[in-house]
Amino acid sequence: MLRRLLRTWRILALVLRRPLLPAIRGAALGLVWTVNQLGLRLDPLIWGPPPPIRRPILILGNPRSGTTFLHRFLHQHRVATGVPLWRMLFPSLTVGALVRPLLPLLERVSPARHHAATAHKTSLTAVETDEAALLFRFFDGFFLYAFFWAFDEEDAMDQFDPRVRDTSARDLSWWRTLWSRTLAGEGGARILAKPFSLNARPDAIFEAFPDAKVLYLVRDPVATIPSGMSLVTSALQGSVGFWQQPEALRQRHMERLYRGLTMLYTRFLEHLDSLPRGQVMVVTYPRMMGDFEGLMEEVLAFLEVEPDAALRQAIADRAAAQRQWKSGHRYDLERFGLTEERIRQDLADVYRRWPELVE
Repeated sequence: MLRRLLRTWRILALVLRRPLLPAIRGAALGLVWTVNQLGLRLDPLIWGPPPPIRRPILILGNPRSGTTFLHRFLHQHRVATGVPLWRMLFPSLTVGALVRPLLPLLERVSPARHHAATAHKTSLTAVETDEAALLFRFFDGFFLYAFFWAFDEEDAMDQFDPRVRDTSARDLSWWRTLWSRTLAGEGGARILAKPFSLNARPDAIFEAFPDAKVLYLVRDPVATIPSGMSLVTSALQGSVGFWQQPEALRQRHMERLYRGLTMLYTRFLEHLDSLPRGQVMVVTYPRMMGDFEGLMEEVLAFLEVEPDAALRQAIADRAAAQRQWKSGHRYDLERFGLTEERIRQDLADVYRRWPELVE
């Protein structure tokens, strides 16, 4: 972890010319990490053993594929329990009990405030991608690459490619700890996670949790990739002034981010046919937008959930809204150095597998 922190400091200080930013945030992260370590040791003494993780539901898919919407819908209507961002930051039940009253104050300094609401509305209390937990715990993961290391002169993608450096066992072990404490703290019975980096190693899910169910959401890459890049760069604009950085530096970052996002597509597709039958359901974006009621009937049956009247009504209400919904998030392919032709060529196998994705 120390090497990763030092490399990130060098990138922020020398490449992005933000020397004070890593010192301030590094000190804050170190304090939080130390307090959590103490709290995690105290938790079993104060709260007893956390509940086991049984039949977890994992939502996979590239960012901007509808994963956040489905994640929050299922959580809101108590199909299962997602992990709020603040619990990823403070996983200890003991520390969490002390921090919870302070959340309105912490919201003012949270990095979540850098996200444009039209792109991705979030907060400390919102359920979020479990990827953030890896950054907080290990200072590692795809977020570290996308937000920091992709700027460096030397490309470090191999540090985040499971074929070169596979951290999935470590990550799933930590997520098990986080998820069990979330269930204890939130009063849930079944976890609902959204760890998008496991697109690249979905088989690891079933090694750790043989009874898991996976919902894989897939959308036209021409829509998701520039939208995902816009999401990252809008957050970077708020923190390091991304669009004021030298053009060559911006282009280097965006090209690496593009390759990382395409890898998430291709690796999942390579694994798909070898994953356990009956435990993976593919959800296409056109179906989610055009036939939400029919889709949700199949999703709930797949998850072995019997909907009550309130959930059925919520699905019907959402289905009507889905057909009229238009995203307020706009992006320009050219701004990210991309063309529609390149994306379709690079991800030709995705389009061959799901030709209905073309929007």
